[in-house]
Amino acid sequence: MLKRTPSSGRVAVLLVTRNGAACLDDHLASIAAQTYPDIDLWISDDASTDATVAIINDWSKRWSKGRVRILEGCGDGPAENFRSLIVNPDIEADYFAFADQHDLWEVEKVANSVRWIEHNAFAVPSAFCSQSLAIRQDGAVSGVSRPMVRDLVFGNALVQDIAPGNRMLFNRMARDLLAQSCRKSEFSSHGWWLYLIVSGAGGVVHCDPQILARERQAQGGNIWNVWLARVRGLIAGEFVEQSDLNVQGLVRNRALLTDEARATCDLYWKVRSDNFIKRLYYLRKSGVYRQTMWEQAGLYLAALLRRL
Repeated sequence: MLKRTPSSGRVAVLLVTRNGAACLDDHLASIAAQTYPDIDLWISDDASTDATVAIINDWSKRWSKGRVRILEGCGDGPAENFRSLIVNPDIEADYFAFADQHDLWEVEKVANSVRWIEHNAFAVPSAFCSQSLAIRQDGAVSGVSRPMVRDLVFGNALVQDIAPGNRMLFNRMARDLLAQSCRKSEFSSHGWWLYLIVSGAGGVVHCDPQILARERQAQGGNIWNVWLARVRGLIAGEFVEQSDLNVQGLVRNRALLTDEARATCDLYWKVRSDNFIKRLYYLRKSGVYRQTMWEQAGLYLAALLRRL
């Protein structure tokens, strides 16, 4: 385990809440317990009707690491609330981290994330992603997120959401890119959009094997149920809807992408051709890929079924 180092800059935690009173106090306590000393909380609450706001106000009175600001959410769901935080010019920091009201953070989550970026990708847009444990409501472990086995580059980002945003911490250069893109485009997943924009602009995205968070699953949920839900979503066309939103966003933000990323996009768009032979040809030529052999096979099946 890496040891604590002195603060190297302020971290802004971007948290979206809605009726999260059952888990929020534990979540904020785990952020307060971080060994990293300089952490501001920026919270967008989406019209909670339980004790969520009262819990936040209570923590704001005893928060010793920095500032706590609670903002009124836009009322259009978590994705738009995260987007409102990303583009908010009042949020100034050296590093930024997404948070989920149900999670528990290990005490070195922020320190280790910042340290990796400072030692490995300080001078470029960069994002650090950790592994996590899935836990039930009673705290028992029900699964572990799988490690990434292939490079995290734009060709993977186009076709795979590698992790929820709450596992990610990113530097100011990445946030500036993200904010610029979000002023032009919506997204379905803040974590996936961060991966797309940072990798597409030539930045660095790193997924580390350290387990730095515990993610509460819905009652009765486990890692296999999550996987089955994704398969059902693919068959139902949910991936197509998300992909469409990503495509529209990348078209609007084409100027942010490297020449190589733009070339990959141009080939990948052709995968939506009416001719199934051309779909497979351009999918292979584009060089896009998912992390495992089975996921890659599923990618080609999705192309055949016009689910990309």
